[in-house]
Amino acid sequence: MVEPKITVNFLCQRCLQPLKLDPAFGNLDQHTLNELSLPIYPAPDVDLESQAASLDHYIPPFRLTDSSNAASGFMLIGDEGETESLSHHVKVTAGLFDILSNTSDVDHPLCEECTDSLLDLMDQQLRLTEDEWNDYNEYLKRLELEDEETALSAMEKDLEELRLEEMRLQEDLKQLQAEEAATLESIRKHEEERDKLEREEERYYREYSRHRREYLLTEDEFRSLECQLHYAQTQLDKLKKTNVFNATFHIWHSGHFGTINNFRLGRLPSAPVDWSEINAAWGQTALLLAALARKMNLTFQRFRLVPYGNHSYIEVLAEHRELPLYGSGGFRFLWDTKFDAAMVAFLDCLQQFKEEVEKGDSEFCLPYRMERGKIEDSATGNSYSIKIQFNSEEQWTKALKFVLTNLKWGLAWVSSQFSKDDVNNICLE
Repeated sequence: MVEPKITVNFLCQRCLQPLKLDPAFGNLDQHTLNELSLPIYPAPDVDLESQAASLDHYIPPFRLTDSSNAASGFMLIGDEGETESLSHHVKVTAGLFDILSNTSDVDHPLCEECTDSLLDLMDQQLRLTEDEWNDYNEYLKRLELEDEETALSAMEKDLEELRLEEMRLQEDLKQLQAEEAATLESIRKHEEERDKLEREEERYYREYSRHRREYLLTEDEFRSLECQLHYAQTQLDKLKKTNVFNATFHIWHSGHFGTINNFRLGRLPSAPVDWSEINAAWGQTALLLAALARKMNLTFQRFRLVPYGNHSYIEVLAEHRELPLYGSGGFRFLWDTKFDAAMVAFLDCLQQFKEEVEKGDSEFCLPYRMERGKIEDSATGNSYSIKIQFNSEEQWTKALKFVLTNLKWGLAWVSSQFSKDDVNNICLE
């Protein structure tokens, strides 16, 4: 079997360029290699001659045991990429380079250019070393030529000065040590003071954070209270400007009907209002007149209003009987006239309220004149009965509308006396 061909390449240890070695490197014998392994700068107590005599029997340890050793500066490459054993020629050459690397500060092998550069550098170092040696040699000769006694006196003088300087420096050292001790003590006290201040600072910031939090909470609460106060003040001003009678009893009109709190008071053939709505309207009307009379401390003569929702009534004081201010039947049939009597009594109470107002305000005047169960339109001179019997639905509804108008005028006057509001927009037409 034919062994594979092995290619050996040595690299320069400085520029890493491949080297082509001279064939003479392979003709070195073991004795030459042993001589080359001697140190270049031997120690003073080393006898090179005795060591050279025994070099024939000295074999240095072999370093290149691995073909991939980067320190040897070469690589083995086979045709099939496998590392093979080294030949004797390669071993000798590699051993030579290892010996040169061990006996000097330079790794071998080197190319010619790197060797020239290294030699130039070593020549420069050699010249510098020689210059230094010359300087030291001249100085040594000059010292040897000087008078020993003069030199000794100078040296004693220098020694005395150095002693004095030492004493002075020792005094300075003691002073500095004392200052150092005082400084260390001051530093210790300042550190204690610093620790105390840091603790106080930490406590201060804790207190500050707590008070700051309380301040923010208090400020938020204060702003909330301000908003609540502002809202309450606004509502109070609004309530002060609000008339309780106008807010509670809204008298207006809806077509031919007068209304109180959106309840229609009256009935028409084209709009047959349910009697429950009419009775509720009468209850609101009775409640308003009773409230106005109580506000003015007015006590009606002969009658007493009893607001009772849609079953309100008027009590006849002299007869101790009740007149219902509500109805349940139509216009085409004859029934009990108590409802008519109750409406006439209500108109009488409204007339008493008018007369009581005129006592305090001579300029007060209702838009419609009331007398004996009838209400008169001063603009046309027509009178309308408030009774249902022997009356038409249109006229009865008209009379009730005029009654609500007069009642609204009375409400406006009472409101102006107690809230100083203007009396306007009170006519239902």
